[in-house]
This record gives sequence, structure tokens and C-alpha cells, in this order.
Amino acid sequence: MVYQLTMNKEELVNMISAKTRLTKKETSHILDALTDTIMETVADGDKVVLVGFGTFEPRDRKERKGMNPQTGQPITIPATTVPAFSAGKLFKEKVVESL
Repeated sequence: MVYQLTMNKEELVNMISAKTRLTKKETSHILDALTDTIMETVADGDKVVLVGFGTFEPRDRKERKGMNPQTGQPITIPATTVPAFSAGKLFKEKVVESL
């Protein structure tokens, strides 16, 4: 098996299109709608759970100490909310068995 390091959107659309027999244009619209919906939902503070695949959710990061790399001076990095993804059981199993 040949491993590709990165798959871009066009390649993903081509693979999905081949599996679903939808046009590439239709597939691209569906993929855009999916990613937009996930981003909007997580930005609103909610989770998106795709059983077997994984969970997209916002996570709070606490304020922490850091260092300015240019000056070496200590700085405080403010608390923030970041998007996070946790892989589901089936996704993890699929990755492990393919290695």
C-alpha cells in the first residue's frame, strides 16, 4: 500500500464522488455544507458527534505563562476557546489496522 502524506479537498471530493456516484459539483457542495455546519455548531459552543468517526467540540484553554521568543521575556497567554476533535472508536481501529 502506498501512503500519501496529504489529501487535499479536490482529491477528497473525487473519492467521495466515486463512492456515491454523485457529481463532483454536488459532492463539493455537500462537503462544504458539512464543514460549514460543523464549524458553525462548534463556534456556537455545541458538540457535533458522528458515532464511530469522532466528536468536534469547543474546549476552553486556561490562561498560562509563556515566553516571548524574540526577547525571552515572560508573558501571559490569555485564556481562550479552541476547536478540538476526538477520534471515535471505529476511526481509531481503522487507523491501527491499516498500519
